[in-house]
Amino acid sequence: MMKQTILLPGGAGFIGSHIAAELLTLGRDVVIADDLSNARADVIDRLERITGRRPVFYQIDVADHAALDRVFASHPVDAVIHLAGYKAVGESVLKPVAYYRNNLDSTLTLLEVMADYGVKKLVFSSSATVYGPANPIPYTEQMPTGGCTSPYGWTKHMIEQILADACVADPALSTVCLRYFNPVGAHESGLIGELPNGIPNNLMPYIAQTAAGIRSELTVFGDDYPTPDGTGVRDYIHVVDLAKGHVAAIDYAAAHTGWEAINLGTGRGTSVLELVHTFVSVNGVSVPYRIGPRRSGDLPAYYADAEKARRLLGWQAEKSAADMCRDAWRWQQNAREL
Repeated sequence: MMKQTILLPGGAGFIGSHIAAELLTLGRDVVIADDLSNARADVIDRLERITGRRPVFYQIDVADHAALDRVFASHPVDAVIHLAGYKAVGESVLKPVAYYRNNLDSTLTLLEVMADYGVKKLVFSSSATVYGPANPIPYTEQMPTGGCTSPYGWTKHMIEQILADACVADPALSTVCLRYFNPVGAHESGLIGELPNGIPNNLMPYIAQTAAGIRSELTVFGDDYPTPDGTGVRDYIHVVDLAKGHVAAIDYAAAHTGWEAINLGTGRGTSVLELVHTFVSVNGVSVPYRIGPRRSGDLPAYYADAEKARRLLGWQAEKSAADMCRDAWRWQQNAREL
């Protein structure tokens, strides 16, 4: 692989920072553009500690055409991994206009500036939420999308359509939409991980904060689903495995044209209580929890069919639920001091 410069819009966040770590370790040059609305500037220092290499960082709104143009003008960008966007499902229901404005505008501006500079390779951070609630599990990429249950999911669905249309208009364009399932865990160094603002929206940081005494207890939303233990089942994937999937997708995009959607998941489901009990077991900590009512919109279970990623990208998830829990706890303990 020749020397590459990869632009990461939204690259200072949870998933983006782990992708940056993988790329830097492999010798790729990394440029991060992030407005820090859901990230911290000191992640750049921590990436340098992990990899011995420092990414270039611009604190900008990716939807700002003039600011993004300056980034492209300053660096020979070969490809883009697009992670810039608001990501809280529940918040998107309360603030739909903000989600549509931010997530769509950042994508449209990015495509315009990429076209101005002849950049033809894009990997997009999509989501399993595009499948909606009607499809049977496991989810495969051939299934219909839409029927999303939140504005967040609809923004991902709309962006996938925008990218597909862009590829029809420009046959030289290559876009890969990676449909994530449930990223958890943290880098094994304990230097980067998920650091939610306020009360966590996602299960793993809530478990970790409860174990650390930051939260008094975890609420498990429903134990009467048609699943082995009655709690919701999801496809939890270690964020480092997810990051490696993006590296594989960038390499795939470099050799192909057109639009492609690919699931990134483990291909197996883990229930909420399984994850809680695994966390307690591997870390030797207590996680008090209580059973609450089901949350509106939650599905009993969903997980990925990950065969397409193995076939096209040569990628598959390698880390276990125990790895996810161990790394998340190490990060939680270190995060207090960062």
